[in-house]
Amino acid sequence: MLVQLMVAFYGLPLFGVSVNPFLMAVIVFTVNEGAYSAETMRAAMEAVPAGQLEAGYCVGMSYMQIVWHVILPQAFRTAFPSLFNALISMVKDTSLASSITVVEMFTRTKQIAGQSYNYLPLYIEVAVVYLLFCTVLTYLQKKGETILGSYGVRK
Repeated sequence: MLVQLMVAFYGLPLFGVSVNPFLMAVIVFTVNEGAYSAETMRAAMEAVPAGQLEAGYCVGMSYMQIVWHVILPQAFRTAFPSLFNALISMVKDTSLASSITVVEMFTRTKQIAGQSYNYLPLYIEVAVVYLLFCTVLTYLQKKGETILGSYGVRK
């Protein structure tokens, strides 16, 4: 991620492309996570048994109907933990954006700590904020997995 940020931010101006650092960070994070998420979904869709596609055709569904109503729900259930872990990882990776002059939470903490010479308490505070974000996301992930785990279960 760091190399991609550096290449995009410092390399693109060599070709006449100059972009706001924040926008560049958003683009790089989006492309990076999009590639990983696409591969996760591809693998999850391939994990759905081929018989599901055949069963959909047997009941008269079109290919898109089968994908939307049969394959994607099963694939999403498989991919959900990995996709959510990637989201949590991306939250932690946002501090890398400081390498291309984006002022984010960790950068601002470094600036304040440099003025006050009070490093440890400020860094602990940032760590607690990241921990809170990740804890909330982990809780949401657990709830989502519980909901998806009950998919297709008859009561």
